Parts: sequence; C-alpha cells; structure tokens
Amino acid sequence: MHREPSREVQPQQPRVLAHAPRELTCGRLVRVGEGIGKVVYASEHWVVKRERPPREVVSLIVLWKLLRKLESAVPGKLGRRLAARPGRQIRLLRVLVHATMLVVPRSLWFTSHVRAIWKVYRRRDRRGERLAQEQLAGTGVIPDSIEFPPVEVKVAGWPGWLVVSEAVERAETTLHRRLCDLAAQGRYDQVELWLERFLELRQAAWQRGAFSVDAHLKNFGVIGDRIVLLDTGGLTNHWHEIESRLEYEETVERPHLQLGLGPVLAARPDIAARFDARWKAVVNRAVVEHHWPD
Repeated sequence: MHREPSREVQPQQPRVLAHAPRELTCGRLVRVGEGIGKVVYASEHWVVKRERPPREVVSLIVLWKLLRKLESAVPGKLGRRLAARPGRQIRLLRVLVHATMLVVPRSLWFTSHVRAIWKVYRRRDRRGERLAQEQLAGTGVIPDSIEFPPVEVKVAGWPGWLVVSEAVERAETTLHRRLCDLAAQGRYDQVELWLERFLELRQAAWQRGAFSVDAHLKNFGVIGDRIVLLDTGGLTNHWHEIESRLEYEETVERPHLQLGLGPVLAARPDIAARFDARWKAVVNRAVVEHHWPD
C-alpha cells in the first residue's frame, strides 16, 4: 500500500487571546521536563517551551552516545539508570560537554555520524509538529494550544526568563506514571481502562492520517479522562516508515514489556496477557489500513 493521507483535513489554528494567561506572568514557571530539542516549563494549567540551539542539541547527541557506551561499561544497573533517567547529574554532564564543544575544533566533535543523527532528528521533529497541527489539532489527540502577544516569563534555572507567544495545555502526568500509580494502589481495573484508552487514541490518530513510530507511554500524557500525545517527533504519514514499524511489531511477542509495563503488570500476568493479545489485534497493518483515510 502506497498512499498519502487525505489533504481535505484543514489545519485548526490555536485559540488567540488578547493577553497571556496571568498565571504565566505572575510567578516563576517550574521546569517539568526536557527532550533533545526542547526544555519545558509550566504554570498550573499551561506549558511553554524553550527551543535548544543547534550546538546544545548536538551536545546532547554526543552525550547520548557516551551514555550508551557507559551503559555497557559500568557494572550493574548504574549505567542503564544513567542512560534511562537523565537527572541533575546528566544535565551537569551535558553542560560540561557543551562547554567542551565551544573550545574543541568543530571537526573533532561534529562527526559524520553525529551530523546524520542531528539531521534525522531535525527532520522528524519538524515533520511531526507539522502533522500534529495539520491532522490532529482540535481533535483531543494532542493538547489544546493558545497564542497571545509576546510576553516575558520567568523560568526556573537557566536562562531565568523567556519571551513566549504560545502555550499548550498542561498534562497532569504521563500515562506511564499514571499506570504505575494505579498499579501501586492495586487498581488494576483502572489500569486496563487506561490501556484501552491508549489503544483508542492511537486508532483516532490513524483515522487522521498520523502514525507514531515512537509510541512509548512516557510520550503520552493524561488530562482529566483523556490521553494526549505529548511528543510529536515520532509522527509520520510515510508508509515505508509505518510498514517498517508494523513489521517490527509482528516480531514482538510481549508488547507490554516493550512499552515498559513489566513492573506495572508483574503482579497481574492475566492482564498482561490480555493486553498483549489486544495490542496484537490492533497494532497491525490490516487495522491501520482500515482506519487510514483514503
């Protein structure tokens, strides 16, 4: 199957306000997360983002490569924890890598492999954001967004302030964290409910001509009784990428482990088995093609 999604879906513009919400300007916004290309700050209900400059993005790519090597070199689980859970120490290490890049000749750190990763990241990030706005805005699949005249806001940590002109709805937590909390409380009926909502959300995106090749539970958030896609960098409408991902899914015997649900469902292998069967029944070429717009 080689077809592009329908172009009849028109982009839905963010809601435009005369002024920024007061909660963005009356205090200091907290840092709630970061990715390769962005740092995220939030008030009670809204999130703003700082785009990383290219040199900072490349420093994170270099750091990621170092951590992958460290994961195999450091005994025990320390290396894996460093790679999987970047915290204050990792941010400090990133700053050191960035500082080193300022004085070391460009040719020594900007290798062809790093350059290739950087280009792929930029291409996918821009494409994902475009697809999200063209196909998913206003559908509930991604958080709602607002625009307003540029305003200066205070943020925790460096650089201390930002000038922003847009914000998006803040998620209460990630889907992964919600499932972990529910499992810790023994509320496994709710765990199954949220997992079914997750599968329904993916199918809603397919109906709009958008497929996420990076559907990790930490990339999704919870707002009320909704699940929303937080990281649009994995979105694609290119069928060769979709087919490649679905071919890989066919080889995965226990999808719940791939999604990081091993600890969540360790005490309930029956739920794990039901979810694996449900995932296999939904995340396959026939179902994606059935939902995909003509």
